[in-house]
Amino acid sequence: MTFESPTSPSSSHGRADLLDPAALRELGNMELITRRVVEGFLLGLHRSPHRGFSAEFAELRAYRPGDDLRHVDWRMYGRSDRFYVKRYQEETNLRAYILLDLSRSMDWSSDPDRLPTKSWYGAHLAAALAFILIRQGDQAGLVAFDEQIRERIAPRGGRRQLRTLLSTLSSLKAGGGTAADQALRKTATGLRKKGLVILLSDLLLDPEPTRQALHFLRHRGHEVAVFHLLDPGERDLPAGGAVRFYDPETDEELGVSVPDIRSEYRQAVKEAIEDWRHSLGPQGIEYTVLSTDAPFSSALRAYLKKRERLG
Repeated sequence: MTFESPTSPSSSHGRADLLDPAALRELGNMELITRRVVEGFLLGLHRSPHRGFSAEFAELRAYRPGDDLRHVDWRMYGRSDRFYVKRYQEETNLRAYILLDLSRSMDWSSDPDRLPTKSWYGAHLAAALAFILIRQGDQAGLVAFDEQIRERIAPRGGRRQLRTLLSTLSSLKAGGGTAADQALRKTATGLRKKGLVILLSDLLLDPEPTRQALHFLRHRGHEVAVFHLLDPGERDLPAGGAVRFYDPETDEELGVSVPDIRSEYRQAVKEAIEDWRHSLGPQGIEYTVLSTDAPFSSALRAYLKKRERLG
């Protein structure tokens, strides 16, 4: 696939994966954004001593046109007069499901002129993860959910699958309640062999059923990663006096005085994050908090950390 643009963040502002999401939104095209982010990120890996991808040798396979010549086994060529390439651990055809929360709370930004919504951030992060998975020879699928599953695409590899995923992600709209636990359990039934499950959510839901579903997946041998998406406005209250909070999933409203509850609010957010970390980490579930004003490279590096453990 090729994409053209008269201007691009990578050419005018440095690597696209290091740009904040608001700058990337100016491109307007999910395919273009995804490709720029992933290519910039992978380029950055080669400049870093922390490569991210596993380098563990797995097996040899016959050379195919388009294979990277750096992976040709020249000793085998000398013995057999045939070309073979080395396959590494990340090429062993992992099956991965990316679960994207589409509840109403995800369709929110504390500063719409400067920050994307959590659903925009999550969809583009899902696209970047799918791009990397398929690029390295794995199979990627998608489950988009609110109080029920809205879209389900079985894991497959190849460019056609990537185009299907990107097209679907571009069309998704947030709305409805949240039932992450049901989506996770239904996903588990579709994974016949061990795979990777990635949950992208603001985790504004009933935590206990969701934790149990995540633990269930891990108990069945799947690798699990959770990306907790937070708008900066959710981590701290805005400056000012009296404000009114609105819950988009229950339509409830509450008026409060910011100075009276600021410290308690900060502590409650901190404790909620720590509760998730302490309940998931000991189970071997990767838990990463992401702010919607942060570059996507933070999330992609967290994914690769989890990916290195597979195999």
